[in-house]
Amino acid sequence: MSPYALSIILSSLATGTMLTLASNHWFLAWMGLELNTLAIIPLMTKTHHPRATEAATKYFLMQALASAMILFSSTMNAWFTGEWDITNMSHPISTAALTIGLAMKLGIAPFHLWLPDVLQGLDLLTCLILSTWQKIAPMILMIQINPQLNTNLLIIMAILSTTIGGWGGLNQTHLRKIMAYSSIAHLGWMMLVLCFMPTLTLLNLIIYMVMTTVMFMTFLNMMSTTINKMAMSWLKNPMMAASMMIVLMSLGGLPPTTGFMPKWLIIQEMTKQNMIIITTIITLSSLLSLFFYLRMSYSISLTTSPNISNTFSIWRQNNKNSMMLSTAIIFSTLMLPITPTLINILN
Repeated sequence: MSPYALSIILSSLATGTMLTLASNHWFLAWMGLELNTLAIIPLMTKTHHPRATEAATKYFLMQALASAMILFSSTMNAWFTGEWDITNMSHPISTAALTIGLAMKLGIAPFHLWLPDVLQGLDLLTCLILSTWQKIAPMILMIQINPQLNTNLLIIMAILSTTIGGWGGLNQTHLRKIMAYSSIAHLGWMMLVLCFMPTLTLLNLIIYMVMTTVMFMTFLNMMSTTINKMAMSWLKNPMMAASMMIVLMSLGGLPPTTGFMPKWLIIQEMTKQNMIIITTIITLSSLLSLFFYLRMSYSISLTTSPNISNTFSIWRQNNKNSMMLSTAIIFSTLMLPITPTLINILN
């Protein structure tokens, strides 16, 4: 792809997200979401492969349907209330339609079926953009309108997302599909606490984006797309392989990694709301996701022993690339001690 075309596409992605974040009018927010959708489609099709074309077509159709739902709900709300203000979603039907439309854009269960297939047809860098940057604008819109959202609908989507995100990733061998189901499961945790503590949802989104970015950049560094290829990581770069294991544990939410912090705070908040049964279901379903993270760690560390004679020479050649990820890896694994500070900020 031409550098000029790539710069225009990336600028359009940034502009679309910023337009949605800065707007107070539903039509401007909708325009930002549409700009985001149209800007990423050329990135999807740049490989000129049938799978990429199929993924771009599925993504376009689902995003078009979601955008139509959002525009329909905002128009209906303006018809009943006479206002286009984002924070004034008072009509229950328009609020439910808007929640469904934003859930389709994010890939929240039960509107998740497009996400694994789309990610499987894309290259790793485009998967990174789709899994992180493209989720900012819809999630910020949901955070802005959280007082008007239907709590029961969000809890149902949260339970379905964490359960399906765990079950779906169990039998997968492709890393992009595993990361898609991981995204669905993490979005379920965000939906669970959205109506009760939206700042905690924002914290969870930031931590998820950092950990997902580190994982995809590690996959790019290792040139790994399947679990079998990832099992050879020790031969390519032992330091990166060890870091990948720790980040996987952070994605699974094991203490004392950073990924444990949002789950801990969400469980604490839901317990304060006297939702013990729902919290127990969500926590048990997260064990399914933890299983395939552990399986990936097992394939990295225990299935292939490192070859000492070749390991250090290859590692020294790639040492510069490895150091570029060190700061992000530290942030995604060792930030649990600042939890008391974050609790004071959130409260």
